[in-house]
Amino acid sequence: MNIIKTLTVAAALIGAAAQVQAQLYNDERVRGYDRRDGTHVDSYMRTAPDGNPFNNYSTQGNVNPYTGQPGTHSPFTQSPQSPFGR
Repeated sequence: MNIIKTLTVAAALIGAAAQVQAQLYNDERVRGYDRRDGTHVDSYMRTAPDGNPFNNYSTQGNVNPYTGQPGTHSPFTQSPQSPFGR
């Protein structure tokens, strides 16, 4: 098997694995957008909103499986409502 074919198969498998993980964890993709100040925000994955602060990737004790970053937000303090709504 040549290197191009091997890399193509590997990329397809990684993409399929990420899709399966998103479905298992009930995650959703947030589309990229541009802020009013011109800053571009890339698309990203997040947990589906369910009102439970303990199962969010940004909560202390959790790790985001897509980025490897540990959560920093306390589940016991309420964050301000997003100005973008839902």
